[in-house]
Amino acid sequence: MSDKSLEPRATTVHLRGGAAIRRPLIVLAVCAVGGVGYVARDFLVPTAGAIVLALMLTPVASALERLRIPNTPAAAGSVALLALVLAGLLSVAIPSISSWAEQAPSLTYTLERKLKVLRESLAAVKEVSDRVEQATTAAPAGSAAAAVEKVVVREKSLLSELASTTPGVVLQIGYAGVLAFMLLAHRNSHRRQLLRIPATWAMRVRMARVMRDINDRVGHYLFALAIIYACVAVAAAVALALLGIPNAIMWGVVLGLASFVPFVGAAAVIVVVTVVALLTFDDWPRIVAVPVVLSLIHFAESQFLTPVFVSRRCALNTVAVFATIALLGWMWGVVGAIVAVPLLILLSTIAAHLPSLRWLEILLSDDRPVSERLAVKPPLASVKRQVPQRRRALKA
Repeated sequence: MSDKSLEPRATTVHLRGGAAIRRPLIVLAVCAVGGVGYVARDFLVPTAGAIVLALMLTPVASALERLRIPNTPAAAGSVALLALVLAGLLSVAIPSISSWAEQAPSLTYTLERKLKVLRESLAAVKEVSDRVEQATTAAPAGSAAAAVEKVVVREKSLLSELASTTPGVVLQIGYAGVLAFMLLAHRNSHRRQLLRIPATWAMRVRMARVMRDINDRVGHYLFALAIIYACVAVAAAVALALLGIPNAIMWGVVLGLASFVPFVGAAAVIVVVTVVALLTFDDWPRIVAVPVVLSLIHFAESQFLTPVFVSRRCALNTVAVFATIALLGWMWGVVGAIVAVPLLILLSTIAAHLPSLRWLEILLSDDRPVSERLAVKPPLASVKRQVPQRRRALKA
Protein backbone atom coordinates (compact mmCIF):
# COMPACT_ATOMS: atom_id res chain seq x y z
CA MET A 1 0.00 0.00 0.00
CA SER A 2 1.40 3.36 -0.95
CA ASP A 3 1.81 6.25 1.45
CA LYS A 4 -0.50 8.43 -0.66
CA SER A 5 -3.49 6.23 0.12
CA LEU A 6 -3.01 6.85 3.85
CA GLU A 7 -3.19 10.63 3.51
CA PRO A 8 -6.54 12.19 4.49
CA ARG A 9 -8.62 13.45 1.64
CA ALA A 10 -9.34 17.18 1.63
CA THR A 11 -13.00 18.18 1.44
CA THR A 12 -13.86 20.10 -1.71
CA VAL A 13 -16.24 23.01 -1.35
CA HIS A 14 -18.05 24.22 -4.45
CA LEU A 15 -19.12 27.84 -4.54
CA ARG A 16 -22.36 28.38 -6.40
CA GLY A 17 -23.00 31.94 -7.44
CA GLY A 18 -20.85 33.34 -4.64
CA ALA A 19 -23.47 32.44 -1.99
CA ALA A 20 -20.85 31.13 0.42
CA ILE A 21 -19.05 34.47 0.37
CA ARG A 22 -22.12 36.70 0.14
CA ARG A 23 -23.55 35.74 3.54
CA PRO A 24 -20.42 36.55 5.59
CA LEU A 25 -20.12 39.80 3.67
CA ILE A 26 -23.70 40.66 4.58
CA VAL A 27 -22.96 39.99 8.26
CA LEU A 28 -19.82 42.13 8.11
CA ALA A 29 -21.74 44.91 6.33
CA VAL A 30 -24.45 44.89 9.01
CA CYS A 31 -21.82 45.06 11.76
CA ALA A 32 -20.06 47.90 9.95
CA VAL A 33 -23.30 49.85 9.55
CA GLY A 34 -24.04 49.36 13.25
CA GLY A 35 -20.58 50.56 14.24
CA VAL A 36 -20.79 53.62 12.00
CA GLY A 37 -24.28 54.37 13.33
CA TYR A 38 -23.01 54.34 16.91
CA VAL A 39 -19.83 56.35 16.26
CA ALA A 40 -21.50 58.95 14.02
CA ARG A 41 -24.68 59.24 16.10
CA ASP A 42 -24.24 63.00 16.62
CA PHE A 43 -24.65 63.45 12.86
CA LEU A 44 -27.01 60.59 12.05
CA VAL A 45 -29.58 61.33 14.78
CA PRO A 46 -30.58 64.80 13.45
CA THR A 47 -30.33 63.52 9.87
CA ALA A 48 -32.74 60.66 10.54
CA GLY A 49 -35.01 63.03 12.45
CA ALA A 50 -35.02 65.47 9.52
CA ILE A 51 -35.93 62.71 7.06
CA VAL A 52 -38.81 61.55 9.26
CA LEU A 53 -40.02 65.14 9.76
CA ALA A 54 -39.89 65.77 6.01
CA LEU A 55 -41.93 62.65 5.31
CA MET A 56 -44.44 63.55 8.02
CA LEU A 57 -44.83 67.13 6.75
CA THR A 58 -45.15 66.11 3.10
CA PRO A 59 -49.00 65.96 3.22
CA VAL A 60 -49.07 69.44 4.79
CA ALA A 61 -46.75 70.90 2.15
CA SER A 62 -48.72 69.20 -0.62
CA ALA A 63 -51.97 70.66 0.76
CA LEU A 64 -50.42 74.14 0.78
CA GLU A 65 -49.19 73.68 -2.78
CA ARG A 66 -52.70 72.76 -3.91
CA LEU A 67 -53.70 76.22 -2.67
CA ARG A 68 -51.42 77.75 -5.33
CA ILE A 69 -48.56 78.37 -2.87
CA PRO A 70 -45.06 77.82 -4.35
CA ASN A 71 -42.87 74.97 -3.18
CA THR A 72 -40.44 76.97 -1.05
CA PRO A 73 -43.06 79.00 0.90
CA ALA A 74 -45.13 75.85 1.40
CA ALA A 75 -42.13 73.99 2.85
CA ALA A 76 -41.20 76.97 5.02
CA GLY A 77 -44.79 77.25 6.27
CA SER A 78 -44.89 73.55 7.19
CA VAL A 79 -41.63 73.68 9.14
CA ALA A 80 -42.62 76.99 10.79
CA LEU A 81 -45.96 75.52 11.89
CA LEU A 82 -44.17 72.57 13.50
CA ALA A 83 -41.67 74.94 15.17
CA LEU A 84 -44.51 77.04 16.61
CA VAL A 85 -46.17 73.93 18.05
CA LEU A 86 -42.91 72.79 19.67
CA ALA A 87 -42.25 76.29 21.03
CA GLY A 88 -45.71 76.35 22.58
CA LEU A 89 -45.10 72.99 24.23
CA LEU A 90 -41.77 74.14 25.63
CA SER A 91 -43.33 77.34 26.97
CA VAL A 92 -45.82 75.23 28.90
CA ALA A 93 -43.30 72.62 30.08
CA ILE A 94 -40.31 74.74 31.17
CA PRO A 95 -42.06 76.64 34.04
CA SER A 96 -43.43 73.38 35.44
CA ILE A 97 -40.05 71.65 35.29
CA SER A 98 -38.31 74.58 36.99
CA SER A 99 -40.92 74.67 39.78
CA TRP A 100 -40.52 70.94 40.35
CA ALA A 101 -36.75 71.34 40.53
CA GLU A 102 -37.16 73.98 43.24
CA GLN A 103 -39.62 71.83 45.20
CA ALA A 104 -37.64 68.60 44.88
CA PRO A 105 -36.86 68.21 48.64
CA SER A 106 -40.47 68.80 49.72
CA LEU A 107 -41.76 66.48 47.00
CA THR A 108 -39.39 63.76 48.16
CA TYR A 109 -40.59 64.15 51.74
CA THR A 110 -44.23 63.99 50.63
CA LEU A 111 -43.60 60.83 48.62
CA GLU A 112 -41.85 59.17 51.55
CA ARG A 113 -44.68 60.10 53.89
CA LYS A 114 -47.34 58.67 51.62
CA LEU A 115 -45.36 55.49 51.06
CA LYS A 116 -44.75 55.03 54.79
CA VAL A 117 -47.30 52.24 55.07
CA LEU A 118 -45.69 50.29 52.26
CA ARG A 119 -42.24 50.88 53.69
CA GLU A 120 -43.30 49.60 57.13
CA SER A 121 -44.73 46.48 55.52
CA LEU A 122 -41.43 45.80 53.80
CA ALA A 123 -39.40 46.53 56.94
CA ALA A 124 -40.34 43.20 58.51
CA VAL A 125 -39.20 41.31 55.43
CA LYS A 126 -35.93 43.21 55.41
CA GLU A 127 -35.31 42.48 59.08
CA VAL A 128 -35.81 38.75 58.57
CA SER A 129 -33.45 38.74 55.58
CA ASP A 130 -30.80 40.62 57.60
CA ARG A 131 -30.97 38.07 60.42
CA VAL A 132 -30.61 35.19 57.98
CA GLU A 133 -27.63 36.90 56.38
CA GLN A 134 -25.96 37.49 59.77
CA ALA A 135 -26.48 33.85 60.75
CA THR A 136 -25.00 32.48 57.54
CA THR A 137 -22.01 34.85 57.32
CA ALA A 138 -20.01 34.78 60.57
CA ALA A 139 -16.91 36.92 60.91
CA PRO A 140 -13.61 34.95 61.27
CA ALA A 141 -11.98 35.02 64.68
CA GLY A 142 -9.03 37.37 65.21
CA SER A 143 -9.57 39.21 61.95
CA ALA A 144 -8.52 42.80 62.04
CA ALA A 145 -10.88 45.44 60.80
CA ALA A 146 -9.92 46.53 57.36
CA ALA A 147 -9.15 50.16 56.93
CA VAL A 148 -11.90 51.94 55.11
CA GLU A 149 -10.77 54.38 52.51
CA LYS A 150 -13.11 57.26 51.93
CA VAL A 151 -13.45 58.30 48.33
CA VAL A 152 -15.24 61.47 47.41
CA VAL A 153 -16.49 61.79 43.85
CA ARG A 154 -17.45 65.21 42.70
CA GLU A 155 -20.22 65.20 40.17
CA LYS A 156 -21.14 67.98 37.84
CA SER A 157 -24.09 70.09 38.80
CA LEU A 158 -27.27 70.19 36.74
CA LEU A 159 -26.57 73.72 35.53
CA SER A 160 -23.10 72.82 34.30
CA GLU A 161 -24.48 69.77 32.48
CA LEU A 162 -27.14 71.88 30.78
CA ALA A 163 -24.59 74.56 29.89
CA SER A 164 -22.31 71.99 28.25
CA THR A 165 -24.99 70.08 26.32
CA THR A 166 -27.38 72.87 25.28
CA PRO A 167 -25.24 74.33 22.41
CA GLY A 168 -24.86 70.92 20.78
CA VAL A 169 -28.56 70.15 21.09
CA VAL A 170 -29.49 73.55 19.63
CA LEU A 171 -27.15 72.99 16.67
CA GLN A 172 -28.62 69.54 16.02
CA ILE A 173 -32.19 70.89 16.16
CA GLY A 174 -31.28 73.73 13.79
CA TYR A 175 -29.57 71.33 11.37
CA ALA A 176 -32.59 68.99 11.42
CA GLY A 177 -34.99 71.87 10.76
CA VAL A 178 -32.95 73.25 7.83
CA LEU A 179 -32.49 69.79 6.30
CA ALA A 180 -36.22 69.01 6.63
CA PHE A 181 -37.03 72.33 4.92
CA MET A 182 -34.63 71.60 2.05
CA LEU A 183 -36.00 68.08 1.58
CA LEU A 184 -39.55 69.43 1.46
CA ALA A 185 -38.77 72.35 -0.85
CA HIS A 186 -36.82 70.28 -3.40
CA ARG A 187 -38.59 66.94 -3.12
CA ASN A 188 -40.05 67.08 -6.66
CA SER A 189 -36.71 67.90 -8.28
CA HIS A 190 -35.04 65.18 -6.21
CA ARG A 191 -37.54 62.64 -7.51
CA ARG A 192 -36.84 63.62 -11.10
CA GLN A 193 -33.10 63.38 -10.50
CA LEU A 194 -33.41 59.95 -8.93
CA LEU A 195 -35.44 58.71 -11.89
CA ARG A 196 -32.56 59.65 -14.19
CA ILE A 197 -30.12 57.34 -12.39
CA PRO A 198 -31.37 53.90 -13.62
CA ALA A 199 -30.18 52.95 -17.08
CA THR A 200 -33.13 50.73 -18.08
CA TRP A 201 -36.83 51.48 -18.32
CA ALA A 202 -37.77 48.67 -15.90
CA MET A 203 -35.46 50.05 -13.23
CA ARG A 204 -36.94 53.52 -13.67
CA VAL A 205 -40.45 52.19 -13.18
CA ARG A 206 -39.30 50.29 -10.10
CA MET A 207 -37.66 53.42 -8.71
CA ALA A 208 -40.85 55.42 -9.30
CA ARG A 209 -42.91 52.78 -7.49
CA VAL A 210 -40.48 52.75 -4.57
CA MET A 211 -40.77 56.51 -4.14
CA ARG A 212 -44.56 56.39 -4.47
CA ASP A 213 -44.90 53.66 -1.84
CA ILE A 214 -42.46 55.41 0.52
CA ASN A 215 -44.56 58.55 0.32
CA ASP A 216 -47.74 56.51 0.81
CA ARG A 217 -46.63 54.16 3.57
CA VAL A 218 -44.29 56.40 5.55
CA GLY A 219 -45.55 59.94 4.92
CA HIS A 220 -49.27 59.31 5.25
CA TYR A 221 -48.66 56.83 8.06
CA LEU A 222 -46.76 59.40 10.12
CA PHE A 223 -49.28 62.14 9.35
CA ALA A 224 -52.19 59.87 10.39
CA LEU A 225 -50.38 58.93 13.59
CA ALA A 226 -49.73 62.60 14.34
CA ILE A 227 -53.47 63.33 14.07
CA ILE A 228 -54.39 60.33 16.24
CA TYR A 229 -51.84 61.15 18.93
CA ALA A 230 -52.98 64.78 18.93
CA CYS A 231 -56.48 63.49 19.77
CA VAL A 232 -54.93 61.31 22.50
CA ALA A 233 -53.15 64.36 23.93
CA VAL A 234 -56.38 66.37 24.00
CA ALA A 235 -58.36 63.55 25.63
CA ALA A 236 -55.66 62.94 28.24
CA ALA A 237 -55.32 66.65 29.03
CA VAL A 238 -59.10 67.02 29.51
CA ALA A 239 -59.29 63.91 31.70
CA LEU A 240 -56.34 64.96 33.88
CA ALA A 241 -57.75 68.48 34.21
CA LEU A 242 -61.08 67.07 35.42
CA LEU A 243 -59.21 64.93 37.96
CA GLY A 244 -57.32 67.98 39.21
CA ILE A 245 -53.78 67.07 38.07
CA PRO A 246 -51.59 70.21 37.81
CA ASN A 247 -50.17 71.01 34.36
CA ALA A 248 -52.70 68.71 32.71
CA ILE A 249 -52.01 70.14 29.24
CA MET A 250 -48.33 69.37 29.49
CA TRP A 251 -48.93 65.78 30.61
CA GLY A 252 -51.45 65.23 27.83
CA VAL A 253 -48.95 66.45 25.25
CA VAL A 254 -46.21 64.28 26.75
CA LEU A 255 -48.49 61.24 26.49
CA GLY A 256 -49.22 62.06 22.85
CA LEU A 257 -45.53 62.40 22.00
CA ALA A 258 -44.58 59.27 23.92
CA SER A 259 -47.14 57.26 21.96
CA PHE A 260 -44.80 57.45 18.95
CA VAL A 261 -42.61 54.92 20.81
CA PRO A 262 -44.56 51.62 20.83
CA PHE A 263 -44.65 49.32 23.84
CA VAL A 264 -42.82 51.55 26.32
CA GLY A 265 -43.60 55.21 25.60
CA ALA A 266 -47.16 55.47 26.87
CA ALA A 267 -46.50 53.05 29.75
CA ALA A 268 -43.59 55.16 31.04
CA VAL A 269 -45.68 58.36 30.94
CA ILE A 270 -48.55 56.66 32.78
CA VAL A 271 -46.15 55.62 35.55
CA VAL A 272 -44.74 59.15 35.85
CA VAL A 273 -48.20 60.75 35.96
CA THR A 274 -49.22 58.22 38.62
CA VAL A 275 -46.29 59.36 40.77
CA VAL A 276 -47.41 62.97 40.24
CA ALA A 277 -50.93 62.03 41.37
CA LEU A 278 -49.45 60.32 44.41
CA LEU A 279 -47.62 63.54 45.30
CA THR A 280 -50.62 65.76 44.61
CA PHE A 281 -53.66 63.99 46.10
CA ASP A 282 -54.35 62.53 49.52
CA ASP A 283 -57.34 60.38 48.62
CA TRP A 284 -56.61 57.04 47.04
CA PRO A 285 -59.67 56.94 44.72
CA ARG A 286 -58.36 59.87 42.70
CA ILE A 287 -54.81 58.50 42.80
CA VAL A 288 -56.00 55.20 41.35
CA ALA A 289 -58.28 56.94 38.84
CA VAL A 290 -55.35 58.66 37.10
CA PRO A 291 -53.59 55.52 35.75
CA VAL A 292 -56.93 53.84 35.06
CA VAL A 293 -58.17 56.72 32.87
CA LEU A 294 -54.87 57.06 31.02
CA SER A 295 -54.73 53.30 30.45
CA LEU A 296 -58.24 53.35 29.00
CA ILE A 297 -57.30 56.18 26.62
CA HIS A 298 -54.17 54.33 25.52
CA PHE A 299 -56.14 51.09 25.09
CA ALA A 300 -58.76 52.80 22.93
CA GLU A 301 -56.06 54.36 20.77
CA SER A 302 -53.96 51.22 20.30
CA GLN A 303 -56.82 48.77 19.80
CA PHE A 304 -59.44 50.81 17.92
CA LEU A 305 -58.27 54.17 16.52
CA THR A 306 -54.89 53.17 15.08
CA PRO A 307 -56.02 49.86 13.48
CA VAL A 308 -59.05 51.57 11.89
CA PHE A 309 -57.48 54.78 10.56
CA VAL A 310 -53.95 53.52 9.83
CA SER A 311 -53.69 51.11 6.92
CA ARG A 312 -52.77 47.51 7.55
CA ARG A 313 -50.15 47.89 4.82
CA CYS A 314 -47.93 49.46 7.49
CA ALA A 315 -48.15 46.44 9.79
CA LEU A 316 -44.76 45.04 10.81
CA ASN A 317 -43.48 42.11 12.77
CA THR A 318 -43.82 42.85 16.50
CA VAL A 319 -40.48 41.26 17.38
CA ALA A 320 -38.69 43.25 14.66
CA VAL A 321 -40.31 46.49 15.87
CA PHE A 322 -39.35 45.84 19.49
CA ALA A 323 -35.77 44.87 18.62
CA THR A 324 -35.34 47.93 16.36
CA ILE A 325 -36.66 50.27 19.05
CA ALA A 326 -34.32 48.74 21.63
CA LEU A 327 -31.31 48.92 19.29
CA LEU A 328 -31.82 52.48 18.06
CA GLY A 329 -32.83 53.60 21.55
CA TRP A 330 -29.52 52.27 22.85
CA MET A 331 -27.53 53.80 19.99
CA TRP A 332 -29.32 57.14 19.52
CA GLY A 333 -31.36 57.69 22.68
CA VAL A 334 -34.95 58.95 22.70
CA VAL A 335 -34.81 60.23 19.13
CA GLY A 336 -33.68 56.81 17.94
CA ALA A 337 -36.62 55.14 19.67
CA ILE A 338 -39.03 57.60 18.01
CA VAL A 339 -37.65 57.24 14.47
CA ALA A 340 -37.20 53.45 14.74
CA VAL A 341 -40.62 52.48 13.37
CA PRO A 342 -40.61 54.97 10.43
CA LEU A 343 -37.13 53.83 9.41
CA LEU A 344 -38.25 50.19 9.65
CA ILE A 345 -41.25 50.91 7.42
CA LEU A 346 -38.93 52.69 4.98
CA LEU A 347 -36.60 49.68 4.89
CA SER A 348 -39.46 47.20 4.41
CA THR A 349 -40.90 49.30 1.57
CA ILE A 350 -37.57 49.33 -0.28
CA ALA A 351 -37.12 45.59 0.30
CA ALA A 352 -40.59 44.92 -1.15
CA HIS A 353 -39.42 46.10 -4.59
CA LEU A 354 -36.01 44.35 -4.67
CA PRO A 355 -35.99 40.58 -5.33
CA SER A 356 -32.59 40.23 -3.64
CA LEU A 357 -34.06 41.52 -0.35
CA ARG A 358 -37.16 39.34 -0.31
CA TRP A 359 -35.85 37.49 2.76
CA LEU A 360 -35.72 40.79 4.65
CA GLU A 361 -39.22 41.67 3.47
CA ILE A 362 -40.56 38.36 4.82
CA LEU A 363 -38.79 38.80 8.16
CA LEU A 364 -40.19 42.31 8.64
CA SER A 365 -43.74 41.51 7.52
CA ASP A 366 -46.56 40.94 9.99
CA ASP A 367 -48.85 38.42 8.33
CA ARG A 368 -47.90 38.42 4.64
CA PRO A 369 -45.14 40.13 2.65
CA VAL A 370 -45.42 43.81 1.84
CA SER A 371 -45.15 43.18 -1.91
CA GLU A 372 -48.40 41.19 -1.87
CA ARG A 373 -50.22 44.06 -0.18
CA LEU A 374 -48.74 46.57 -2.60
CA ALA A 375 -49.53 44.43 -5.66
CA VAL A 376 -53.21 45.37 -5.55
CA LYS A 377 -52.40 49.06 -6.05
CA PRO A 378 -53.10 50.59 -9.47
CA PRO A 379 -50.13 51.28 -11.76
CA LEU A 380 -48.45 54.64 -11.84
CA ALA A 381 -50.58 57.07 -13.82
CA SER A 382 -47.62 59.36 -14.49
CA VAL A 383 -45.43 56.63 -15.98
CA LYS A 384 -46.06 56.30 -19.72
CA ARG A 385 -43.62 54.33 -21.75
CA GLN A 386 -42.10 56.34 -24.54
CA VAL A 387 -42.53 54.72 -27.97
CA PRO A 388 -39.46 55.23 -30.19
CA GLN A 389 -39.89 57.50 -33.19
CA ARG A 390 -38.91 54.71 -35.56
CA ARG A 391 -41.76 52.46 -34.40
CA ARG A 392 -44.24 55.30 -34.72
CA ALA A 393 -43.16 55.85 -38.30
CA LEU A 394 -43.55 52.16 -39.12
CA LYS A 395 -47.02 52.04 -37.58
CA ALA A 396 -48.05 55.10 -39.59
